[in-house]
Amino acid sequence: MKHAQQGFTLMEVLVTVVIVGILSAVAVPAYTGYVTRARTAEAFTALGAAQANAEQFWNNGRSYAGFDGSSAFPAATPNFTYALSNATASTFTVTATGRAKMTGFTYTIDQNGTRATTATPAWGTNTACWVDRKGGQCSS
Repeated sequence: MKHAQQGFTLMEVLVTVVIVGILSAVAVPAYTGYVTRARTAEAFTALGAAQANAEQFWNNGRSYAGFDGSSAFPAATPNFTYALSNATASTFTVTATGRAKMTGFTYTIDQNGTRATTATPAWGTNTACWVDRKGGQCSS
């Protein structure tokens, strides 16, 4: 009676572990980058809406001062907090500051619609747009 081999050889297991390791080394950083980019969209959406809402607030009172106390001001989210600065009768700046896994990211928009990236951990900054990927590339 012949006895059939059962299980895997050590070489087969090692080759499988190496293949999984290589795939993980490539996939995990790429996935992390995509997740971070998706989280920046949260700030971009809120800041874009904040600018439009600030204009409506100004139409009602002829000043941006106090806009951060209105219901139209963006509420903090798990990834970003929002703050109003430089609020006068004719100017404002809304800043989105990253928190939790987005710590280090800071984006702004002002009364003219000027978008700026004042901080990102390794993506760079830009005074004319919101950087949303490595290499200092901006969203369109």
